[in-house]
Amino acid sequence: MRASPASASAAPEAGAPAAELDPAALRRRFLDGKARLLADFAAAAPRAAAATRLLRALTRHVDGTLGALWQQAGMPAQAALVAVGGYGREELFPASDIDVMILLESTAEAQLPREAIERFVTLCWDSGLEIGSSVRSVEECLAQARQDITVQTAVLEGRLVCGERALEQRLRRALDAATDARAFLRAKTLEMRQRHVKYEGTPYALEPNCKESPGGLRDLQVLIWVARAAGLGRTWRELCTRGLVTPLEARRLHQHEGLLKLIRARLHLVSGRREDRLLFDLQTAVAESFHLRSTDEQHCSERLMHRYYWAAKAVTQLNQILLLNLRERITGTERAPMRRINARFLDRGGMLEIANDGLYAQDPHAILETFLVYQRTPGLRGLSARTLRALYNARGLMGAAFRRDPRNRELFMQMLRQPQGQTHVLRQMNATSVLGRYLWVFRRIVGRMQHDLFHVYTVDQHILMVLRNVRRFLIPEHAHEYPLCSRLAAGFDRPWVLYVAALFHDVAKGRRGDHSELGAREVRRFCRAHEVPADDARLIEFLVREHLNMSRVAQKEDLYDPEVIARFAALVGDARTLTALYLLTVADIRGTGPTVWNAWKGKLLEDLYRLTLRALGGAQPDLEAEIEARRQQARAQLARWGAPPDCEQPLWQTLDVGYFARHDAEELAWHAQALAGHVGTGAAVVHARRSPSGDGLQVLIYVQDQPDLFARICGYFDRHGFSIQDARIHTTSDGFALDTFQIVSPLPDPDDEAEGYRQQIAQVQEQALAAIRSSGPLPAPTRGRVSRRVRSFPETPSVTLTPDERAQHWLLTVTASDRVGLLYAIARVLAQHGINLQLAKVATLGERVEDVFLIDGTALQQPKVQLQIENELLDAIGTPA
Repeated sequence: MRASPASASAAPEAGAPAAELDPAALRRRFLDGKARLLADFAAAAPRAAAATRLLRALTRHVDGTLGALWQQAGMPAQAALVAVGGYGREELFPASDIDVMILLESTAEAQLPREAIERFVTLCWDSGLEIGSSVRSVEECLAQARQDITVQTAVLEGRLVCGERALEQRLRRALDAATDARAFLRAKTLEMRQRHVKYEGTPYALEPNCKESPGGLRDLQVLIWVARAAGLGRTWRELCTRGLVTPLEARRLHQHEGLLKLIRARLHLVSGRREDRLLFDLQTAVAESFHLRSTDEQHCSERLMHRYYWAAKAVTQLNQILLLNLRERITGTERAPMRRINARFLDRGGMLEIANDGLYAQDPHAILETFLVYQRTPGLRGLSARTLRALYNARGLMGAAFRRDPRNRELFMQMLRQPQGQTHVLRQMNATSVLGRYLWVFRRIVGRMQHDLFHVYTVDQHILMVLRNVRRFLIPEHAHEYPLCSRLAAGFDRPWVLYVAALFHDVAKGRRGDHSELGAREVRRFCRAHEVPADDARLIEFLVREHLNMSRVAQKEDLYDPEVIARFAALVGDARTLTALYLLTVADIRGTGPTVWNAWKGKLLEDLYRLTLRALGGAQPDLEAEIEARRQQARAQLARWGAPPDCEQPLWQTLDVGYFARHDAEELAWHAQALAGHVGTGAAVVHARRSPSGDGLQVLIYVQDQPDLFARICGYFDRHGFSIQDARIHTTSDGFALDTFQIVSPLPDPDDEAEGYRQQIAQVQEQALAAIRSSGPLPAPTRGRVSRRVRSFPETPSVTLTPDERAQHWLLTVTASDRVGLLYAIARVLAQHGINLQLAKVATLGERVEDVFLIDGTALQQPKVQLQIENELLDAIGTPA
């Protein structure tokens, strides 16, 4: 906190007699003064410096008025008026809240100057100052700051307006001493992540919030808050001095912050209210206030938003770089040991690090290689600050020769052909401006708006969303969202064809002419330059040209007219092309916005697909056929085991496609045999066997589902020293949990392996059932020992909680160093908050675990409870000392 140099000295000494001022006159003086400041700003050239002057002038204007009212109210000499929040940091926008704190020695009833406080607040409102006020002692401030990160942040930015300076300084010193920089960093990171989820995780919404959206002013404020809490600086210049940002980055931060402030100030002025959203009906007026004019090819609002999106994109990139640097400095991991990936790249605690700062200048091929290595290397969560900074500075290397280079073209195609990771790698390439510099045609649509009633993202973000949707069709964890698409995608060979089509389907948006035809020409050139085989190139070009056709036919033509179906069948020509177009169409519609897709559109498209497939004389060559083959193989296995015919039917009738997709034929047969005669009886079954895939046991648990079931199962394994290597969770249609675990533990009799396994199987089958049936409180998890490797290369715990597109379930992703009891620690936190588990995927990569859970529960609808859950999970999965 700091004192306001103008106001603290300008106000009369606290406790001195003050002449009565007419509230009406004060109100006129305050409002007239504010109106003059706003008029001067409106008339000034639209430059960032004008916005900065306005914010400070409004702050000083409010300071002077509050000082006079403080004196007139007769506030005691031992009190202080502290500006907090945006007012505290001297950034009062035209319609900003004026938040103040009345700081007292004590708020005990006997010492509380209640009449003076009430008089002061009343005078403020009568004078046109709509303040938000709180009354606290130093001790109360500290207590609330410890409990609420929002309070702590507000007080951190505190600034003395008038009153007792010594009291304010005592609060400042106490707050500095009580601030835990690591805890503050974690809390603000989680808070920022939650805010980003609220705004769809993108700075490119068509009506972005210039303060709260990703890439907005709040992302810059978070950096300064964290730096201040750690004593690392209060300004970009100070952070530059301390080596956290380069001089170029500091200038860019200052430049983009200035533009965002200017936009927000103009937005308040145009709207006449506190409006931080760049709504469609305000964008033109704001653009005109910037002296932007419409042209034949681009509306003035599009020109404004293009500037905004480029600034927001840069802020997102710089926020990522600086936050990583701050985390390393605060946590002391700047010199953490690194694992060598190859001669050019290192693994720095799960982040991809370049081997030397001059790598890209020495060999520009390494730019695209960065993303291929990131995509191929298990365990990498992102790019390090050093790598991001090098990419930021390497933009000048990516010119026409870079785009024509055969090696770069080969690297890009390798990324598309990898079995996984396309969504993350292409988003990262776009965020670092590499994608648009390699695909120059893509650069033209970065930040380009789409003025219609459907798209809620810019063209580049919509394209990447469509590609993400295509990828999700191929991921079993998302099979519940669109089962038919998942079944079809599973049988589609060379899925990279779909990725290329998704990348180019809207790439010609914003040009004169049919964007589908223009896009088809662009993708034809791409395929020729990248040596795509002729058949695949023809399919890709067809998909781009016709990507709107299937939706049009399904929604606007009579699907029961044989001529309509015959005409559409003649257009697509074969089942593979039909399947590809159907998948792209569903992905495209889903990528326009969360409210565009509905069950009706889904049914129309599915009907068109099935009717056309029949007309073509084909069949669905996808997961459905594969699942049926697995069922037949499982039935054959059951027959070899001597099981009664059709013994599997009672179980299989209660399970969905996700179950059959995640288990092979042998496991299907094992489940059916173990549960034969038990389905429908209400009986609980625990069946274990020696794992057919390696060491350890495979355990099947079939029991009536209950909220804390998964936690109780994991708790049993934890207490008895079993390490869970894999968990596959399913819920039957009649409410039973069917869970399969892969567990390992030292054998009780290592000299006799067969006897050791027999004892373990008997132990698990007897004890696990008793543990499941218990009803007491969940025991505390054990803090299992970690390996030397984990101690040498600790994994930074990570928790990500995001809603699915239907807002019915949440995807919880947990990354941590592996240890016994880890899964139970996670499950216990979920159970304590009444979170229901729908699906779990446990993956162990050496000493690193990546667990994904599909969950739901009413607690997840409350933002504060979400943060509490995330913090508890981080505490639970942290590596023990």
